[in-house]
Amino acid sequence: MPQIDIRPRRSVLYMPGSNARALEKAKTLAADALILDLEDAVAPDAKTIARQQVTAAVAAGGFGRREVVVRINGFDTPWGEADLRAVAAVGPDAVLIPKVSSPAHVARAASQLAAAGAPATTRLWAMMETPLAMLTALPIAAAASDPANRLACFVMGTNDLAKETRARLVPGRAPFLPWLQTCLAAARAYGLDIIDGVFNGITDEGGFRAECEEGRDLGFDGKTLIHPSQIDVANAVFAPSLEEVDRARAIIAAFAQPENRDKGALQIDGRMVERLHAEIGKRTVAIADAIAARTEG
Repeated sequence: MPQIDIRPRRSVLYMPGSNARALEKAKTLAADALILDLEDAVAPDAKTIARQQVTAAVAAGGFGRREVVVRINGFDTPWGEADLRAVAAVGPDAVLIPKVSSPAHVARAASQLAAAGAPATTRLWAMMETPLAMLTALPIAAAASDPANRLACFVMGTNDLAKETRARLVPGRAPFLPWLQTCLAAARAYGLDIIDGVFNGITDEGGFRAECEEGRDLGFDGKTLIHPSQIDVANAVFAPSLEEVDRARAIIAAFAQPENRDKGALQIDGRMVERLHAEIGKRTVAIADAIAARTEG
């Protein structure tokens, strides 16, 4: 299936909805996307004020090219449905649903968004953070086959997954690799983006960079972040290099030549290149162009 949209999601920063100063600061940060959080980052006695602050911030705008996502509380909590109705009214780029474990969960959220009058441009993102989600990743991703479900992106919730499975988040994340790859394959099967989980060591830049590189090499589009200090590294690691972009443009141009338009493979700079590499190259160039446009904006 074709991807729904192409936009950089290299750095996706969680911002606590209960912190008004943080919400204002978010408008100045170089993150590609912001998750204004009503769930884990907000204490129970601050849920209502956080909802008010986040919806006011989204309504006021001023986030520029940054993608604005609101993570609501779960539907099994006293706040989830009220969160969704309030957020639908201000129309963020997406609503992030926690602890998604079935396609019915996605359909329920989409139905309630529509009923609450959310604009068609507001998409759904799904937190993949439970054992059941790991076992049901493909049917959840398949919910994207119905446009009414609005599903556009998976977000890995590795901390919750560690809690629920008792697996340890060790360097290299070997215990998590099967789950990460399962969710990634499911996402790609249905044209979804997928964002890697957070790295908890705020001061461990080396460990963070290594985990970003691992996530990039696995195929993730970007990484969720817990502190602004992590933005620059994520942006650098998940961006295509100048060499990659130049090579992609060269491959696209070669296949566009009249004499090559019916060929399935070419030799370019001593390497055999297939037409599929031109398709890969088109996405690389599109992401690079989107990053450049965002930087200029």
